[in-house]
Amino acid sequence: MSILICGSLAYDNIMVFPDRFRNHILPEQIHILNVAFLVPEMRREYGGCAGNIAYSLNLLGGEALIMATVGDDAPAYLERLDRLGLSRAHVRQVPGTFTAQAFITTDLDDNQITAFHPGAMSFSHLNKVEHATGATLGIVAPDGREGMLQHARDFAARGIPFIFDPGQGLPMFNGEELLEFMRLADYACFNDYEAKLLSERCGRSIEQLAGEVEALVVTRGGLGSLIYAQGRQFEIPCVEAEQVVDPTGCGDAYRAGLLFGISKGFDWPSTGRLASLMGALKIAQRGGQNHYFERGQIEERYRQTFGSALF
Repeated sequence: MSILICGSLAYDNIMVFPDRFRNHILPEQIHILNVAFLVPEMRREYGGCAGNIAYSLNLLGGEALIMATVGDDAPAYLERLDRLGLSRAHVRQVPGTFTAQAFITTDLDDNQITAFHPGAMSFSHLNKVEHATGATLGIVAPDGREGMLQHARDFAARGIPFIFDPGQGLPMFNGEELLEFMRLADYACFNDYEAKLLSERCGRSIEQLAGEVEALVVTRGGLGSLIYAQGRQFEIPCVEAEQVVDPTGCGDAYRAGLLFGISKGFDWPSTGRLASLMGALKIAQRGGQNHYFERGQIEERYRQTFGSALF
């Protein structure tokens, strides 16, 4: 079963400021803000929701197809996809653009200042779901606004079940558009903040919105997650991580678990637990694509954590 992942490929440029922003930003001078931070520590990570989800899905043995747009600076990322055995048949390079990228500066209090350049992501609507023959499940993850709308409509038109996962892109859409997404999708996934925003913009409770899809998932960080499905509410526990290093990409690892569970026909408690485990495995490593486990190791960790076999 091929799983089509529509979303972004991006570079994450992460810098550490060895001081505190508050020591350099004067509240009474905020109207003429002009600051510079010396950041001796910097790293560049491979990221983007589509890339992160595909990476974790690949660890599980799922067949991931990435549909994304990248820029002139993409060769290093494309070569990485080749090394990982991830198809880039539906990754479009847009001449004259940069690959989407985030510039994140973190201080000693873990405050962050982030700038995001969408670049080639703004051309995601050039990709068509119909070109990915053989896809039987999909996800619409954060991407260019027009691309997200188009891909959701394309999935529905072709009868391919998909997860609506707007993430940080949710504020781009008004209530009417969000309701359209929910009516087109088979599944939906949000963190707790996004779920509240969705509810406010649509003027409906989460329970009411859950009636639009087969399953609606709300992640709550250390509190675990909730899955509204089959007229019930399944409480999914948070899996304790070996160490908490970096939350970047944890939500994407969780969604990889959801996609794998759905594709294999697991029940919702098992699917949610696998998703929770994937998030815990990721959080112990920096970046969205640096965790690594053999499929057998994931199965064994699932058995140890939940006292039952995954298969």
